Amino acid sequence: MIQQTLVIFKPSSVERGLVGRVLARFEAKGLVIAGMKMMQLSPEILREHYAHLVDLPFFPSIVASMTACPVIVMCLKGVEAIQVVRSMTGATNGRQAAPGTIRGDFAMSNQENIIHASSSPEDAEAEIKRFFKPGEIFDYTPATKAFVNAASELGN
Repeated sequence: MIQQTLVIFKPSSVERGLVGRVLARFEAKGLVIAGMKMMQLSPEILREHYAHLVDLPFFPSIVASMTACPVIVMCLKGVEAIQVVRSMTGATNGRQAAPGTIRGDFAMSNQENIIHASSSPEDAEAEIKRFFKPGEIFDYTPATKAFVNAASELGN
C-alpha cells in the first residue's frame, strides 16, 4: 500500500549539518520526496503538533528546542512508508536506538533526536495537512520506481 508520511528534520539535524546524510538514507531506501520546505516553527503550531505533551513539565523545553532554528518538513511517499520511516528512525531516545537507525547513528538524546516521523496513517494525514498547504505535495513517479518495488507491490 502506497502511503505518505511526514518527517521533520529537527534543529538538532539542521544545526549539526546532518540533513543531507539523513535525506540520502531515505532516497537510497527508495522513498519518494513528495514535498519539502524549510520553515520556522511557532509555539502555536508546536502546541497543536505535540498536543499530547502540552501539559507535561518538559513541554517548554520542547518548544525551545524546536524553535532554535528553522526546520525542514518533508512528505515522503512509498510502499508502507510510515512503518519504513519509523523503522529507519529508531527509538525516540538516541542512546537506546539501535545502531544503523538514524537516531542510533546520530543522536545521544531523547529530545535532540534528529527527526520526527509520523507514527500512524491518521497522524501522517493530520501532520501533512498541518505543515503543507494545498498544492505543496506532488504526485509523481520517478523513473527509477520500477527498480525499487515489484509491480505487484504497487498494485499493478
